Formats: sequence, C-alpha cells, structure tokens
Amino acid sequence: MHHLVEFVDNLCKKTKDLLERVGLFALLISSVLKLLFRKKLSFSLLREQLYIIGVLSLPLVIMTGLATGMVLAAQAYFQLSDKGLAATTGIMVAKSMLVEIGPILTSFMLTGRIGAAITAEIGSMKVSEQLDAMATLGVSPMEQLVLPRCVAMCLMMPVLAIFSSASGIIGGWLVACKFYGMNTQTFFEPIPVHVNWYDLFANGLKSWIFGLLIVFIACFNGLYVKGGARGVGRATTHCVVLCYTTILLSNFLLTVALNSSYWYLFGF
Repeated sequence: MHHLVEFVDNLCKKTKDLLERVGLFALLISSVLKLLFRKKLSFSLLREQLYIIGVLSLPLVIMTGLATGMVLAAQAYFQLSDKGLAATTGIMVAKSMLVEIGPILTSFMLTGRIGAAITAEIGSMKVSEQLDAMATLGVSPMEQLVLPRCVAMCLMMPVLAIFSSASGIIGGWLVACKFYGMNTQTFFEPIPVHVNWYDLFANGLKSWIFGLLIVFIACFNGLYVKGGARGVGRATTHCVVLCYTTILLSNFLLTVALNSSYWYLFGF
C-alpha cells in the first residue's frame, strides 16, 4: 500500500510539472507574438541572427545535402538499373530531397548547430543572473534575446531547406551522370513533370514549422534552466533530444496532412 501511494504521489508530481512546463511554453509563444505585433524587433539584432543562423549555416547545409543526394542516387541507380528503371533516379532523388529529406536534414543540422547554442547561451546568462540584471536595467530579455532568434529562424529555415534540397539534387546528378554514366537529360527531364508547386510548398511549410519548434524549444530550455553549469549541460542535451523527437513526430503528422489535402484538392 505504501508503494502504491508513493507511485501515485510521484505520478501526480510529474504530471503537475509537465502541465506547468506546457503552460510556460505557451506563455513564451504568446509573449513572442505580442512583441512581434507591437513592432518591438530591433533590426540590428535581427541582422546579426540572420547572419549567424543563415549565412554561417549555409556551408554545413549544402555539404550535408550534397552528400545525402549522392547516397540517394547511388542506392537508387544500383537498385533500379537491373530492373530497367534507372531513368527514374532523378525524380526519386528530387522528390525525396524536396518533400522529406531536405527539411528534415536541415532541421537536424540547425538543431545541433543553432538550437544547442541558443540553449547554452541563454542558459548561461540565466544561471549567472545576467537575465535578472537586464530586467533590472529595463532591458527585456524576451525582446533582446528571444524575439530576434525566433524571427531569424523562421526566415532562414525555408531558405536553407531549399539550398539543402537543391544541393542534394546536384549531388544525385553527379553520382548518376558522372559516376554511373547516366545521360544528363534523362536525369533532369522527368523532374519538371513530376515535381510541382505543392512539393515546394511542402518543403517550405515543413522547414518553417521545424524552425519554430527548434527555436522555441531552445529558448524555453535556456530561459528555465536550473542547477548551475551542470543544469545548462542537461538543458542543452534535453533541447537536442526534444527537438529531434518533435521534428520526427511533426514530420509524420505534416506528411499525412499534406498528402490528404493534396488528394482532396486534386482528386488523386
């Protein structure tokens, strides 16, 4: 009986903590939206974050997209050539990179490079009481630290996802045409026929939502970190794991929703 009471008590405590964190997370989102609509965004801070998140991440995104496209083309050509379907290599690479792999790959890279950095930076300022000092001086941490990062991530994620997808297609072309000897026209000719605006829309929507998840989770973990330097390390690890999990889950939900809406709009 004692163990049952202890189990129920622990369950209630964890449920309470979870609901509290969900409430704080919703409050963070509402605070950012209020600041955004009140035009509290500093252009200099936004420009700095656009450079850090977008420009500095571009080489990493291009390199990973290129490598992934090369692997996709190598596998597709190897698996399909003996079945007489090697001509579909280009469309398989393009569809995969645009609709699924490009946004996912970009979000994973940005989670490791930007999400973890945001949590560590804001968390370090939290445990060293710099955020309290900013509030005492009349400077809003939300306005100075959170809002520019949120806006910059929303603007740059779709752009980076397009670069990742495009570099993946180029990588696929390099392997299929320059390594396996496939004709360039055969590789690219089916792509405009089978890739439509809805695929580009799916790429942009997914990457935009993934960017929102990354930046809000990262800022939340940094703002509410506890336990000093060790707590910052735990918060950073928790941020990365939670971002990966929510991105994969939301990708499944978005894929189902987008496919269903496509069937509804176009009838197939």
